[in-house]
Amino acid sequence: MEDNADVRVPVLVVGGSLVGLSTSLFLSRHGVRHLLVEKHSGTSAHPRGRGINARTMELFRTAGAERAIRRAASVLEGIQGILQARSLTDAADHNWLIKSIDPSGALARFSPTEWCLCSQNNIEPVLAEQSRAQGADIRFGNELMSFDQDSTGVNAVVKDRTTGEHITVRADFLIAADGPRSPVREQLRIPQTGNGELFHNVSVTFRSERLVKVLGDLRFIVCYLMRPGADGALLPVDNDTQWVFHAPWHPDQGETLEDFTDERCVDQIREAIGVPDLDVEIGGKAPWHAAERVAERYSSGRVFLAGDAAHEMSPTGAFGSNTGIQDAHNLAWKIAAVLNGSAGIGLLDTYQAERLPVARATSERASARSAEHSHPGYVPPPTMGGGPGSGVLTTAMAYCYTQGALVGGDPGRPVIPETLTSMGDTGTRAPHMWLTRAGERISTLDLYERSFVLLSGAGTPWQAAAEQVAGQLKVRLDAYTIGSGPAADLVAQGGAPWTEVHRLGADGAVLVRPDGFVAWRSEGAAADPEAALREVLSTVLRRA
Repeated sequence: MEDNADVRVPVLVVGGSLVGLSTSLFLSRHGVRHLLVEKHSGTSAHPRGRGINARTMELFRTAGAERAIRRAASVLEGIQGILQARSLTDAADHNWLIKSIDPSGALARFSPTEWCLCSQNNIEPVLAEQSRAQGADIRFGNELMSFDQDSTGVNAVVKDRTTGEHITVRADFLIAADGPRSPVREQLRIPQTGNGELFHNVSVTFRSERLVKVLGDLRFIVCYLMRPGADGALLPVDNDTQWVFHAPWHPDQGETLEDFTDERCVDQIREAIGVPDLDVEIGGKAPWHAAERVAERYSSGRVFLAGDAAHEMSPTGAFGSNTGIQDAHNLAWKIAAVLNGSAGIGLLDTYQAERLPVARATSERASARSAEHSHPGYVPPPTMGGGPGSGVLTTAMAYCYTQGALVGGDPGRPVIPETLTSMGDTGTRAPHMWLTRAGERISTLDLYERSFVLLSGAGTPWQAAAEQVAGQLKVRLDAYTIGSGPAADLVAQGGAPWTEVHRLGADGAVLVRPDGFVAWRSEGAAADPEAALREVLSTVLRRA
């Protein structure tokens, strides 16, 4: 099959939902040719997960997709807050679990962007369009039927579900973003750990013209309705006439999907909201399952897991999809580096070393968040610890890698800290600060996507060393001097000096990876900057 395959690509992506399409976008940005196959006929028709955290929006910003995503999200622009209520019609029963995602405005100090509320059925077409515009081959209605691998690549058989035609594909690598029931993971026999199933819901889309009048000025991302016997979660789709109601479902008690008739759903929605004659027109129903599971391995040979195929999380906090997109971003630059010859194959081992601990810590935080919010249908296990943990912003922005493609990490550092603090240590997301480059205002984070970046002060030997090492190792390494005067390539725009933000001495330097994480720091001068930098890059890239 290797020599006679119908299609030959460096990467085959299986799954064209949110994480798969993000994988396609990030691979496209690195110039990696790939084929994405998705068994469904198109992007999601159901307004599922919607919360895109600030870290993920940073990734979409550098990938050039942020503006298009925000346009797609305009119908929900400005909506904030998570409400818990026994009755929507009685303000005395309202309890704001979160009034604002960033009430103190702290995020602006840490990021050039902010979170976004965009339903999955709105963002997926944007990602597909952005990827195709850069040459991605995305085929909906195509299903992976089988695959096997050898020491140099993966052989796959893909079926066109419209024509019934089968084609063979030969790829260097396969990325499985094929969901929580991942057939690829099952074939690889990769076990999962965690608390397993947490609760079940049926997501009911409905139309109501009067509901917005019932709400008046009340706006929320989600409202947990706690009326006994009619609890559920209410979410706006367009904040006008389109809505979603998540109804608890108890299959363990013999309840079936067929039990959720239109009549039952209408009655439950009216009772939960507290308006007996509310106009409710049912649009569709989709079951979903909340679980806490993490794969014990993120890869097997040349096959890698991403998104729900690698981890399942409770939806509270929108951690699952964001973690999956960040998986894809981490893996894309590493595969690109191996394919272009700048890195050794061992670099791909760092994908699991970095992302698996993040998934474990984040999935635990998501379950705890569901308990804190009393998510309808969720009964926390008695073994769950008490008390709030890290907040949403901290979990989203401050997670770190204690080992992997870096030099000088701290193995004892918690993967998710208790508070949101300035980034900059090895293994953490590089700090944001505003700069001017050739008259253009940018963030430091805008520098990090397709190359390693070395930042140092003007007048130090680091920039010259970087130019030498880049040529010797044939690695793309962009070196900038940064400061407050005209001699610097990048001029800091007020605030603390760049060395203070990055916690370096005047003669120090910081090496940042293409994904915006700090790979190495030299707090001061080095006796031989060229030798130091060469050794660091060779180690990070797993060069023999």
